[in-house]
Amino acid sequence: MGFVTLGIFALNLQGMEGGIIQMLNHGVSTGALFLAVGVIYERTHTRLIADYGGIAAKVPVYATFLLIITLSSIGLPGTNGFIGEFTILLGAFLHYKPAAVIASLGIILGAGYMLWLYQRVALGKITNPHNEHLADMNTREVLAALPLVALVFIIGLYPNAAFGVMHASVANLLQHMQSKMQSAPALTQALGTLIGN
Repeated sequence: MGFVTLGIFALNLQGMEGGIIQMLNHGVSTGALFLAVGVIYERTHTRLIADYGGIAAKVPVYATFLLIITLSSIGLPGTNGFIGEFTILLGAFLHYKPAAVIASLGIILGAGYMLWLYQRVALGKITNPHNEHLADMNTREVLAALPLVALVFIIGLYPNAAFGVMHASVANLLQHMQSKMQSAPALTQALGTLIGN
């Protein structure tokens, strides 16, 4: 959500559109991560990462779903997360470079954490004997996950479908904001000081 705020306060077309699409992406990716946690919790009744390890060998469909959503969350090119983060960073670099640099470092740290999480949960040898007999995702769970996976790739590969819908509205909003800021110099100066101009 910090990225969404960064995109909005960039006060340009790229940042605003990136913030809007990132709100949509957040709903998709975070919803899918909650689904992934719910699916595995139903089988193990634990949320502790230390209680997992190596489960990809026993639940390959689940591990694939978790990997796709993890890559979406870290913004891998071709997924929805990349489109939102890239557009926001583009808008931020055009407006205020130091904030964009800090946000870029946040992406790197977040990606490292998410990949480390996936490694500890799914890869390697099974570390907990209770996970030897895990059941993979059933048909109902796969049907619930498929629309989220589809959205990850539809938004990631065809972002213009979303940008085309919002472009006119965002441009109109920015034009309206600029006209109001020109008519209120004190507000413009305060906002400029707040966001680093």
